[in-house]
Amino acid sequence: MLATLNLHWLHSLPEWEFCLIVVFTFVVVAVGGQMATRPLLRRWFGDREFNDLVGNYLSAFGVLYGITLGLISVGAWENYGDVESKVSAEAAAVASLYRNVDSYPEPKRTELTGLLRDYTRQLIDVAWPEMRRGIVPRGGHPLILAFQKSLVGFEAKTEGQKALHWESLYRFNQIVEARRLRVDCVEGRLPTILWVVVLAGSFMSFVLTWLLVVENRLLHDVLTAIMAVLLALLIFFLVTLDLPFQGQHSVGPGSFELIYDQVMKPGL
Repeated sequence: MLATLNLHWLHSLPEWEFCLIVVFTFVVVAVGGQMATRPLLRRWFGDREFNDLVGNYLSAFGVLYGITLGLISVGAWENYGDVESKVSAEAAAVASLYRNVDSYPEPKRTELTGLLRDYTRQLIDVAWPEMRRGIVPRGGHPLILAFQKSLVGFEAKTEGQKALHWESLYRFNQIVEARRLRVDCVEGRLPTILWVVVLAGSFMSFVLTWLLVVENRLLHDVLTAIMAVLLALLIFFLVTLDLPFQGQHSVGPGSFELIYDQVMKPGL
């Protein structure tokens, strides 16, 4: 089953190396299969050539498969962008909450800002490397609980403190929701059935090219290899976007690093 395959090691490779592995695999399957089946065509179909028929089927199949692959690629790209938006929203909520609790009276101010600063550093230094390895982070949960307990225990005395406290509670709930959505995205991926459709479609494209009878065999192999490279690049694109927190161009903790440097760093 594709769902049980552990492909995380591929994302740990340099992206160019990962891409070359995918392209090489597709080209070997496409051209190797074509060279293996070419001597069998006469045995299967006799001396007659059916290039016109095969060409019509190849054109129709290419349109249907191209549309399907394009829609899946767009969906994967939108999911990647949605994950980026969720991370940015969580970071913005953390920054807003930090500014709110930074206005609390002492000693609550030092306690809350310290907990939120520790949570942000834990997210950057520990949780994000775990997510890049496909591990759901759990280390920030105790810090969230400690911050919640401290925040709820604050008793506002003035109307200004009450308004600030209600706003802080609202921002904290935003952070909890955004964190839950981000953690859920770590293991989120395209359904197995979609990968079956994509890979089976690529293989059937190769099969249709194998059924063409061409006098210039070198040209036939080159054209098949070009098609294999194109399909491999599209599959590589899908695999890269399928796990938005893994790989060289994954969603990173840049938003949290920015708010830590500009808002939270001691001495500001």
